[in-house]
Amino acid sequence: MRYKQWLAAFIAMGLLASSSAAQAAKVVVDAGHGGYDPGAIGVYGLREKDVNLDIALKLQKILTEKGYDVVMTRDSDIYLSLKERVDIAGGQQADLFVSVHANSYGNPNTRGAMVLYYDDAYPQADYPASEAMKALTPESRELAQKVLDKFVQIVGVENRGLLPSSVYVVRMGSIPSILVETAFLSNPEDSALLADEEQRTLMAEGIAGGIEAYLPPGQAAALFPDLRGHWAQEAVERLGELGLVQGTGAGYEPDRAMTRAEWMALLERAFGFARDEAGCPEPSVSQAVYEDGVCEEPQNIADHAEAAPSAADAIPPAGAADYTDVSPDHWAFELLDQAARSGMLDGYEDGTLRPDQPVSRAEAASLFRRLALPEAEKQETAPAADMRQPFADVSADYWAAADIALLERAGWIDGVAPSRFAPDKPLTRAEAASLLDKFISRRASES
Repeated sequence: MRYKQWLAAFIAMGLLASSSAAQAAKVVVDAGHGGYDPGAIGVYGLREKDVNLDIALKLQKILTEKGYDVVMTRDSDIYLSLKERVDIAGGQQADLFVSVHANSYGNPNTRGAMVLYYDDAYPQADYPASEAMKALTPESRELAQKVLDKFVQIVGVENRGLLPSSVYVVRMGSIPSILVETAFLSNPEDSALLADEEQRTLMAEGIAGGIEAYLPPGQAAALFPDLRGHWAQEAVERLGELGLVQGTGAGYEPDRAMTRAEWMALLERAFGFARDEAGCPEPSVSQAVYEDGVCEEPQNIADHAEAAPSAADAIPPAGAADYTDVSPDHWAFELLDQAARSGMLDGYEDGTLRPDQPVSRAEAASLFRRLALPEAEKQETAPAADMRQPFADVSADYWAAADIALLERAGWIDGVAPSRFAPDKPLTRAEAASLLDKFISRRASES
């Protein structure tokens, strides 16, 4: 997408956000067992697959009436494999997965409700979870707790607590997932509840109440489930819609430190500093303001005759392969090579580039300033005589002091606390998105 399209898309997104209703949250409701798999058989001959389906259908109706978008893995007596159930949820780009079951145990006196979820604090080597579910442990746990609390409150059954589990449907997905064990078919009192139409309705209402407490119907989860409720959620979502930020196998990981390679990849997607065959950068957001997308002459100083008296005298800049810790099979090798050759990314005195090392807040600010604030605008925006450092922990002679002050003056970067920038602290993925989002939104409002 070219630079004008980036800005047009960003502006359109802002208009849509202010004029349209909130998107409905999508819940996948899974009725356990089915078809030739009856599940547990109750003391009165009640089949678990029938109980599960009835509660699931009631849950679908209640959630739909509340405004949720509901997807059923099955709405009839059919068999689905565990993988098929998880795949349905993944293919729907849903926000939550809730599987409905009834319990059974050898001791007929055992009764009550419990909720299963995957907890990465209790991994099982024989049943490894997906990377997404490992990262989503806090979300799944919160959903499980809210559903169990509301279920026990409404139905009045014994609370048997949460159970960290490695059952397939809660450990192999990519969204917060739980399995609700409504009651014990093996217990006479619980089985009687499960056989009662009104009690099954109450059970559905309990599950729905917990879902609503976790995720209201008009608040669809983020593009990345681990962003729900995070301070940077809106910024990451906007950039995600534009394709500027990307998630990992474990979601977005907003609080993880961004690596030097990841930061360069983000800057490339936003500013297009990589060169084409003619030596021109790919059109980018910044060019909409500064250059209108026209590249009239090479911008690398090594390409200017006056800067290089002769080809023999010119010293080619180091590429990624010239550093001891970057191999051609690194995922960002080509990008790192262009960044190094263009002078955007510097190596260290020991001959390393350290692409997988966290990028510091100062380093990120310096790189961002070079692309977002060209030298001409830098001089116009902040004359040397008027250079004021807004952060007490950044001295006037600090190597990135000017860049940090300029970005703060432009309103694009914040400190970690009043008057404190923490220049050597790693930049988080959330902070990176926030910086870029502020820049684009300001530029979009000016265009």
